[in-house]
Amino acid sequence: MDDQTSTLILTRDDLAALMRPADYLQAVEAGFRALGVGEAVSPAPLHLPFPHGGLHAKGAVWRAPGMAAVKVNANVPDNPALRGLPTIQGAVLLVDTQSGRLLAILDSVEITLGRTAAASALAARLLARPDAETLAVCGCGAQALPHVLALREVLQLRRVRLHDLDPARAEALAQRLEQRADLEVRALDRLEDATREAEVIVTCTTARSPFLDLAHVSPGAFIAAVGTDAPDKHEITPRLMAHARVVADVLDQALAMGDLRHAVAAGAMDAGDVHAELADLVCGRAQGRAHPSEIWLFDSTGSGVQDVAAAGVAHARALAAGKGMSVRLAGSEP
Repeated sequence: MDDQTSTLILTRDDLAALMRPADYLQAVEAGFRALGVGEAVSPAPLHLPFPHGGLHAKGAVWRAPGMAAVKVNANVPDNPALRGLPTIQGAVLLVDTQSGRLLAILDSVEITLGRTAAASALAARLLARPDAETLAVCGCGAQALPHVLALREVLQLRRVRLHDLDPARAEALAQRLEQRADLEVRALDRLEDATREAEVIVTCTTARSPFLDLAHVSPGAFIAAVGTDAPDKHEITPRLMAHARVVADVLDQALAMGDLRHAVAAGAMDAGDVHAELADLVCGRAQGRAHPSEIWLFDSTGSGVQDVAAAGVAHARALAAGKGMSVRLAGSEP
C-alpha cells in the first residue's frame, strides 16, 4: 500500500515480473527526449575506485513527472569467477522532487540490464539498416540476453552469432536462445566468424584492451559499444572509431569514459567528429543513416536519465499491481 510516508522496495524478481523489453524501450526513449528538450538534467557520474573495481553513481532529474533518481552500483569484474557474485550490485533511489520523499529503492541490476539494452535498441532503430537480420554479440555475460531480446523489439532478427573468450558461456547462451524457434543461433570461437556476417554487433565485455577492429566489421554494420563505461575499459580500436559515424549517448561522458576517450587520446578523432548525441536523433535535430554501406557506432556509457525513466515506470507499475514491500525508513515519528 502506498502512502505519504512509505518507501517501496522492489527486488530484482519484482522488476523482472513488472517490466518487459518494450517497457524499457518506451521509458528510455521518453527519457532521452526529455534530455534533448531540456526537461531532464543528468550531471556527470561519480566514480570511486577501489581495488579490483569501483563504485559508480549516476543521477538525473526529470522535471515534468517530478522525479529524480540516483543509482549507486558497485562494479567488480572478477566477482563471477572468484566469488560467484554478479559483476554489478547496487540500488536505485527514486525521489519525488516536490516533497523530497523517497518513493522507492529498486534493485539496480535489473534496471541497469533493461535500460542499457533499451538504449542500444533505440539507437539501432534509428541507425541500423532496416533490413538487418543477423546480430553478433561479443561477450556473453549478463548484458547479452537482454540485448538480444531488446533488439528483437526493433529489428527482424533471424540469426544470432555469439562469441566469448569463455566458449562455455557462449554455448550456454546459445542453448537458451535455441529454445526460440524463430532464431538460428550459433556460438563461434573466432571473433571475426561472428561479426563479419552481422549487420548489427553488440560489444558488452569488461575488456581493457580493444578487440573489435575495422577488419572485423562489414560495410553497413551498426555497432552498439556497451562495455566501455569506465576510463580503464576499452573495446573498440581507434581505427574503427575513426572510420565509423559515431553517436554518443552523452558526449561529455563518452569523452571521459567511453571508447571515444581512447580514440581521441590516440589522435584518431576529436569531439567535433562525433555525429550527434542520441537525444539529438530522438528529437529530430540530427539525421541517421544516409547510405546502406555506412558503419555506425553507438558509444554507450549509460546516462542517469535512463535510470530515472525506467525506475519511474517500474514504480508506477508496482503500485498498480500491488507489488513490492512498503516500509517506513524513518520509523513512526513524523
